[in-house]
Amino acid sequence: MSIQPKGEDLRRAVKWVSDERQFNPGKESKILIEEACTKFDLSPKDADFLLRYLLEKEQ
Repeated sequence: MSIQPKGEDLRRAVKWVSDERQFNPGKESKILIEEACTKFDLSPKDADFLLRYLLEKEQ
């Protein structure tokens, strides 16, 4: 089962964080997530989803 983000901004944020992780592997995930929330103007609900989704993928 795969969770798919619904909004276009959220999809772009997930892709951006994934790309940033490849080019900046030493950068902390929470910092990347905060930057993505600002860059893509995510709602608090989308920001929470992004945080949970990406931290879950790390485990």
